[in-house]
Formats: sequence, structure tokens, C-alpha cells
Amino acid sequence: MTRSTLIRVLAMCCAMAGVAQAHEREWRADHGNNLVGIGHDSYLPAGERAHAVVSVLGSATSDGDAQSVVSVLGDTRVTGTVDESAVAVLGNTYVDNTIGGDAVAVLGNVELGPHADIGGDVVAIGGSVQRDPSAIVHGESQTVFSSYFGFEWLRPWVRHCLLLGRPLALTAGIGWAWGVALGFLALYLLFALAFRSSVVQCALTLESRPGQCIVAALLTVLLSPILLTLLCVTVIGIAAVPLVVAGLFCAGVFGKAVMLAWLGRRCLGRHEAGALSHPALAVLIGGVIVMALYLVPVLGFLVYKLLGLIGLGVVVFTLLQAARARRTLAATIPPVPPVPPVGPEPRPQPQPPQPPPAINAALARAGFWIRIAALLLDALLIGIVMGLLHHLFNLELLVLAAYGAVMWKLRGSTIGGIVFDLQVVRLDGRDIDWATAIVRALGCFLSVAAAGLGFIWIAFDDGKQAWHDKIAGTVVVRAPKGISLV
Repeated sequence: MTRSTLIRVLAMCCAMAGVAQAHEREWRADHGNNLVGIGHDSYLPAGERAHAVVSVLGSATSDGDAQSVVSVLGDTRVTGTVDESAVAVLGNTYVDNTIGGDAVAVLGNVELGPHADIGGDVVAIGGSVQRDPSAIVHGESQTVFSSYFGFEWLRPWVRHCLLLGRPLALTAGIGWAWGVALGFLALYLLFALAFRSSVVQCALTLESRPGQCIVAALLTVLLSPILLTLLCVTVIGIAAVPLVVAGLFCAGVFGKAVMLAWLGRRCLGRHEAGALSHPALAVLIGGVIVMALYLVPVLGFLVYKLLGLIGLGVVVFTLLQAARARRTLAATIPPVPPVPPVGPEPRPQPQPPQPPPAINAALARAGFWIRIAALLLDALLIGIVMGLLHHLFNLELLVLAAYGAVMWKLRGSTIGGIVFDLQVVRLDGRDIDWATAIVRALGCFLSVAAAGLGFIWIAFDDGKQAWHDKIAGTVVVRAPKGISLV
């Protein structure tokens, strides 16, 4: 595509709304010069002439003579002569006559009939170009972001949902939108079944402290861009950006489940036991209510955004509360005093040197943030080494996995783990062998491939295990102070 053609296409797309309004005003002043339809089709019969044939939320068809033919959320069909261009946005363009300018389709296909004679370029953005062998194109024929599926499915949703400010509607052609909504509802039900206590705890937090949850939501939205910017500026933190983004996304999705459970609990009332107390039932009832609200214009999108925003704040605030409670509990537990001996005091006997305490799965489990810090340190070290070996620069993840497997087998920890006093141990108490180390390293690829969800799982799992820990039967513990891991 030439630069001038791209500029013309972008200008047409950006100014489409203003063009439609201007043409409508001109049409009111001079009915015979412009043909504009807003919310319906525009048709110029054969033998008639118009300056422009424009349709917004409809199709524009010209069998006569026009200077330009434009449609937004509809198809453009030209069988008469056009002095300038024929454009369709979110629709297809069909031409079977002479056009002095360009034939363009944005998120649609361009089809040229046997009598088509295009003086300019033929451009399909997000679509394809179908050209009859007899068609003549004096300019270039270009496809940008070619799509084999078309975007016809999107037009009914834009017309009946997006422009009315609602996610769903009871109309034909948007069955895929209902499928997406029901799919997410099934995911929320899965969350309620798999993480029952977490969903209930978050719902109780929203009921007891709604103001703090809303403040947490606003602060999260405001501070997240700043945090991501700082991570990118420090260069070292770039590796953490995908994990932070994935964590925020997962927290928002889980927060939606919490909001549906809260809404369902408000309808069912509080039940301490029985089937009515299960959060899955509350999520189902809340989901039905929310999807009914999604059908209301303007209110539908408002409910959708508020559920995501407040749900994110509830999850973040609940996690902060849990972390604060753990620190408070650890600080308030007094040490157990020794029990004084009964009877005469025995003579002190020389004691043999005691071995250091064993490192096993009974020790305190390492949390999400300290494990991520250790991982980032390892990734930084591997990145520095790989940066010196330019011919292996595309193998960082593979080298990082191999490095982890070797270090887990030989030392039970990586360099990052040693710095933060972390140790990888098996749940059955046996030493880590090569098979366990390799399986754990390969499992890390699965944890990363699922948008980092396998690592984020540490923050929500009761045993603080990542997906690769569960696969390999391992856990990361905090080594007691004074024990050398080197």
C-alpha cells in the first residue's frame, strides 16, 4: 500500500462520523445533492445522480452516478459510476463499474466484478480482495491484516449492543456474545467450586468493608500504570511486567466471581449450612441477574465495568488483609518457656555436636512475592550471561530451565533461592533426584505458557505450590537461619 493511500484510508475512517453529520445537514438543505441514511440503508437508483451516498448503521448502494459511496457498519455496493471512492467500514465493498478513486473495506472484503475499472488502489484492511480476471485496477491491490473469517459476525453486536451501551441483546446474530458470557459464568462457577473459602472470604470482606474495597480498587487502577512504568524503566523489572499484568487480569476475573457470589448471597440471605450456603449457587443466581442487567442500554456497560472494578479492589484488599493478619499473628505468638526439671538437678553431661535441623516440607512455606523475587534474580543472572553469548540469545528460557534443574538437584536451590533462604524439597521427604528436577523444570514452561497463571497460583494455593510444584510433588520452604545452602 502506498503512503498516500494509507493516509486517505485513515482520514476516511477518522472523519466518518463528521462526514455523515455534514452530509445530513447538506441533504436537508438540498435534497437532490446528497443521499444520507442513519440507521437505515441508502439507495441511489439507476439514472439518478448524487454528490454522496452515505449510510451509517446500514448499507449504501449506488446504481446511478455518485461522487463517493460510503457505509459504516454496512456493505457498500456500486454498480454505477463513482467519481471518487467507495468505502465500507465494518462491511464489504462490491464494485462492478468504473471508480475514479479507491475501493476500500475496513474489517471487510473487497470484491471486484467483471466490469470493475478502479482508477486508484484496492485496499482491504482485515479482509481479503476477490478480483474477477476481467477487472482492471490501475493502482495497487493490497490486503492489510488479512482475515479468512470475516467480520460479519461483529456488525450485529456493534449495532444492537455497543452503540446502545450494553454487552448483550435479545437479537439474532450475536449468539457468540451469549456464548462468551455463559463461558465466563461457567468459569466463575468453577472458581466457586474450587476456591469456596476464598470466594466466601472475599464476599464477606465486601459486606463488612465496602468503602475500603472501593478505595483499594481506585488505588489499584491508578497505581498499576505507575508500577508497570517503573518496572520498564529499571530494565531489570521488565521480566516481571507479564507476571504483574497476568496477576491483575486473574485478580479481576476472580473478582467478578466474588461480585456474583456477593449479589447472590444478598438474594438468598445468609445460610450457615446446607445447599443454600454454597457460593456456587450464589454465583449462579448472581450471574443470571447480571446478564439480565446486561440487556439494559447504558446500564449494561455500567454494571459490567463496576463489577470488574470493585471485584478487583475486593481481591486486592482481601489479600492485603490476609498478609497483615499473618504478620500480626507471627508477632504476637510468645515463645514457649522451658519446663523446669523435677528433683535434684542432674550433672551436666557433655553433649555431642548436634546436626543442623533438617530441611523438609514441614517448614514454613515460601510465599508468592519472595519466590518471584528469587526468580527475577535468577532471570537477571541468566540474562547477563546470555547477553554475552549473542549467538544463544534466543534460548534464555531453555537455559533458565536447565540451570534450575541442575541447581535443584545439586543444591536444592538456585542462586536466587540461596540469597532469599529458599529451598526446594519433596513432599515425601526424599532427596530431589534428576527425574524430579527435570519434571519440575519442564512444568515451569506450563506455568509460564498459561499467562503466568501457574506462578500466580502460589498466592491463592493453601500449600503455596505453583503448578510445576504440584506436577513434581515439591514445595518451596524457608530455610532456618544459620543453615548454609551453599
